[in-house]
Amino acid sequence: MADPSPPAGAPAAIEALSAITLTTTDMARAVRFYRALGFSLRSGGAGGEFTSFHAGASFLNLIAAPPSPAGGGWGRVIFRVADVDALYRRALTAGLTPETPPRDGPWGERYFHLRDPDGHELSFARPVTPG
Repeated sequence: MADPSPPAGAPAAIEALSAITLTTTDMARAVRFYRALGFSLRSGGAGGEFTSFHAGASFLNLIAAPPSPAGGGWGRVIFRVADVDALYRRALTAGLTPETPPRDGPWGERYFHLRDPDGHELSFARPVTPG
């Protein structure tokens, strides 16, 4: 097995995820969606080509783009939240339709899934406190 240590003179280790950038075909619709979930606007907005929201110490960015080809596929964005059930209720109150109700996963997180208006799968999770 190769030595996992970086070679001498290599750049510093990755410290954190800075941002996730998602494409959107309708910036105004996407901004309304993320604002309804409680994301606070950092820059841009409904009429822009690029919008950035605060996501804890990171950022969620949106960039205007044409629709992706069908079956383009990717993974999911997972946001750690303070209260999974409270955010789920907020999503329902905002008229959003989560794909799953909050549940505890066998890997030790409580979570629910929701798709944004452009079809990106989002997961909102919190580690389950053993008890």
